[in-house]
Amino acid sequence: MATIAVLGTFDTKGEEHRYVADLIRSRGHSVVMVDVGVLDSGASGADVGPAEVAAAGGSVLSELAARRDRGEAVAAMTRGAPLILSRLQKDGRIDGVISLGGGGGTAICTAAMRALPVGFPKLMVSTLASGNTAPYVGVKDIVMMPSVVDVAGLNRLSRRLLAQAAGAICGMVEMPVPAASTRPVIVASQFGNTTPCVTAARGILEGAGFEVMVFAATGTGGRTMESLVESGMVSGVLDITTTEWADEVAGGVLSAGPTRCEAAARAGVPAILTPGCVDMVNFGEPSSVPERYQGRRFYQHNAQVTLMRTNVEENDRIGRILAEKCNLSTGPVEVFLPLKGVSVISAPGQPFHWPEADAALFNAWKSGLRPDIRVTEYDGNINDPEFARICAEGLMRLVASAAAVR
Repeated sequence: MATIAVLGTFDTKGEEHRYVADLIRSRGHSVVMVDVGVLDSGASGADVGPAEVAAAGGSVLSELAARRDRGEAVAAMTRGAPLILSRLQKDGRIDGVISLGGGGGTAICTAAMRALPVGFPKLMVSTLASGNTAPYVGVKDIVMMPSVVDVAGLNRLSRRLLAQAAGAICGMVEMPVPAASTRPVIVASQFGNTTPCVTAARGILEGAGFEVMVFAATGTGGRTMESLVESGMVSGVLDITTTEWADEVAGGVLSAGPTRCEAAARAGVPAILTPGCVDMVNFGEPSSVPERYQGRRFYQHNAQVTLMRTNVEENDRIGRILAEKCNLSTGPVEVFLPLKGVSVISAPGQPFHWPEADAALFNAWKSGLRPDIRVTEYDGNINDPEFARICAEGLMRLVASAAAVR
């Protein structure tokens, strides 16, 4: 038997939440009701009431209720709910969480879910689940389920959908978790244009006894990889594909934000960095490209993805930024530079081949590095098997060196 948290902004009836709770109990599980409402919570009878949640976030429920400011109330409960849910999880009192809500409820409850570790069952039934869910999911494994109708009472459709949601969270907590591998973990960044390199390096690392987790360098993927590094479970970082910096610098759609490449540096985790796919900035269909970029060099990857070649000035800036990130390193870090192209399409003879732009990147990166950071220049393309080999072997050397010091 498991215990599942039912989290939400309950009104005086809370019939949707109680309906879900009863269904969970019918499957033999127990429930912890957590009320994060303020203005209309009433006497919800929850196991964790809104006063406790507000207090955890540094607020007083009665004062919030008296002011009748919905924005302030949501902000206060968004501060408190993550602390409450995290405490329940760390104390072993819950095994999963489900929530139902509209705009305010989704904001509060997904903030609480993001405080929980990856792998902990999380399900959010929301009126916002059919739109852009990135602000709610973040880098965590939150399952977003569309409510279809508003979370405003029970009807024949909502009963069916909420029953399926209850079944889903029960299935998640009931599913046996496979035994964890004891192999040390390596994380790697990949794009379609660096897949041959990462695939070859992954084979070498797995053959040497490592478990390799590959993340797509799509903004969210880079942030997720950094989050995993921060968790402390990673032994090494094979950051082949630092392309998200091209999007950050030039305003593309796949930026991972200004802290990309900092997690390993600050945590002292051994890392290899290469400029994989920094030759390309990602946009949507051609009409989505900003007017200021008319006349630049483009490559139509598919109907939904337009790639823009980074120019000399952008590559100089990216190189300086990557040097700054490497210089933050408190652990072993090395840089590997493929001199004949940083992607499939920047190899000689390919559409994005531009030696001067690549040279601006390489020179800025090298000149900005601390003297103790080693740079290896390879006279070939990033996807050559030999480049993959030297990167994989370089990372294994750094991991072994770090382990010897500990």
